[in-house]
Amino acid sequence: MTHTELVKRLLAEQDLKYRDFHASLLPNIDKKTIIGVRVPTMRKIAKEFAAAGSAAAKSVPADVARFLDKLPHKYFEENQVHLLVVERIKDADECLRRTEQFLPYIDNWAVCDGKSPKALLKDEARFLARIKAWLKSREPYTVRFGVNMLMNFFLDERFDKKHLEMVAAIDENLFNDSDTGAAQTSINAARPTDRYYVQMVIAWYFATALAKQWNATFPYIKNRRLSPWIHAKTIQKACESYRITDEQKKILRALK
Repeated sequence: MTHTELVKRLLAEQDLKYRDFHASLLPNIDKKTIIGVRVPTMRKIAKEFAAAGSAAAKSVPADVARFLDKLPHKYFEENQVHLLVVERIKDADECLRRTEQFLPYIDNWAVCDGKSPKALLKDEARFLARIKAWLKSREPYTVRFGVNMLMNFFLDERFDKKHLEMVAAIDENLFNDSDTGAAQTSINAARPTDRYYVQMVIAWYFATALAKQWNATFPYIKNRRLSPWIHAKTIQKACESYRITDEQKKILRALK
């Protein structure tokens, strides 16, 4: 499947009602760039497109490589398929290279979220080092992607209390205008919607961390280590979770 054939396939799967609905969830994206393809369909297309590259090869097939190299893409769905293809790459070096090649082009939460490039775990130390770098990026969605990786892969058996501090540091420096610290100047100057999506993922991370690592995470709430908006949003999201006990929710609500 060539890039042109891929786009034709996406256009053939267009659902205009779904496009209109999805456009309402992406206020910072030009509606004209949204085709309107449902996520399960995009996953199926990405799987077919990347099929020849799913083995542990050092490089992806030529058609896939041409698509991955042709940046920026025109359509939102192309960006979705792009990361869905990257997450299927089995070679850790190639997966990392392709991930970092694409990160500067992510411009919305939907492309950023829900991706799991598991090959990166083959070199866990390097993966964590890159996450640390992403968290210090000046690009809002690179930061969000880094937090997502910690949330997806490092809140269970790979958890370390240091990860909480890494994410808290983003919040502490989010509105800092100096040139030191994490995720600063360009995020501060970003559109309010982009900055919101960084704040939101921090809240999601801490809410999920409360569910999975309560003892390590709760002091960040008890001692009000997070900024007021993220503190409140973390409590809200945690209290909406079925993984938080009623007793824990009672404790959290008392700290609003």
